[in-house]
Amino acid sequence: MLANPLLSHVLDDEALTRGLGDAEARVLVEWLVEQAEELSHNRPAADADQEMRRLCRRGRAISRFVYLWCLQRLRGAALQLAAAERFAWQLPDDHRIDACELMQDILFWEKCDLQHQAAKAGRTE
Repeated sequence: MLANPLLSHVLDDEALTRGLGDAEARVLVEWLVEQAEELSHNRPAADADQEMRRLCRRGRAISRFVYLWCLQRLRGAALQLAAAERFAWQLPDDHRIDACELMQDILFWEKCDLQHQAAKAGRTE
């Protein structure tokens, strides 16, 4: 049994890391685990569960973007995904960017965006 039930959303979702290398998969999972820990401390259980589901869905989309952009070199497909998911972060300007570096850049932006949203809502996450 997990000490934090929100972690099951991350650990049971193979689609989160499908196709990624070990380094970028680790970065994504660690970020989601960090988010689960913060949510479990700062939100009621039902709200935390819903937000964790949303974050895992977002994580799958980010994972797929990194996979398409860096590992498959399918820039058109990656751009379509970015538009469909309404990713607000800046698209990579270096076509040779390392997948792990891109994952770190995206998740840094996502973390800043989550903090901004929490500040607007009057929460401290």
